[in-house]
Amino acid sequence: MFFVLSKTAAFLLLPSNFLLLIGVLGVILLMTRFRRAGLRLTVASLVLLTVLGFSPVGGFLSHVLESRFPPWDPSRGAPDGIIVLGGGIAANLSADYDAPMLTSDGGRITAIAKLARDYPNARIVYSNGDPSLLIANAPDGKYFEQLMESFGVSLARVTIEPRARNTFENAVFTKELVRPKPGERWLIVTSAQHMPRAMGCFRQAGFPVEAYPVAWRTRARFTLGLSTLLSGGLTSLDLAAYEWIGLAAYWLTGKTDALLPSP
Repeated sequence: MFFVLSKTAAFLLLPSNFLLLIGVLGVILLMTRFRRAGLRLTVASLVLLTVLGFSPVGGFLSHVLESRFPPWDPSRGAPDGIIVLGGGIAANLSADYDAPMLTSDGGRITAIAKLARDYPNARIVYSNGDPSLLIANAPDGKYFEQLMESFGVSLARVTIEPRARNTFENAVFTKELVRPKPGERWLIVTSAQHMPRAMGCFRQAGFPVEAYPVAWRTRARFTLGLSTLLSGGLTSLDLAAYEWIGLAAYWLTGKTDALLPSP
């Protein structure tokens, strides 16, 4: 039930979707006796979409999340294992062309090339099931394995966790799979914007991990500035809002240890 509700609520509450729905409602009301209310909703939708799309709000909200956990410090020594969260492989495109295709979060995958070389004894776990609600995605575990082979990584080191549909299930199912021993050090590799929610879920599941953020979308030093593309600004805002909504929902349902987990 949580999975269905979370996917539905997230879709409806994304700023661009929410404001578009308000605009559609306004247009409908224009054809009724509530024409004045409809006009107000339509104008409000258009103005807010424009303002938010060109404003730095999305970038700021993203930067707060991305700067929460600093880059991993290798001076602490070699990890025993590396967990890569899904989202970096475009599963359906990969299936269409029978070749690995990366998404904008592909940094989750490419980071393994360096980590596997630097820490040849570390186990590697790829955790990703099908997160779609209506249309099933193609399984992407084999494409992850193909990429590992292209990086020169032995598949004997790689374990695929194929059941997790969301971040909390990433934590629970990966812990069940690897059964971490006391004193072992595990890295979790995911996008910097997603890292706070991921860390909160793994902590709540009782699996201590160290953050290895990748795929930043904002500069290390954030500066206010207008977006040059309406679509780009809205995309940035939607991505940030998705994470903030996820953090709130996971915290309220006890799936993360804090509203905004910290190092």
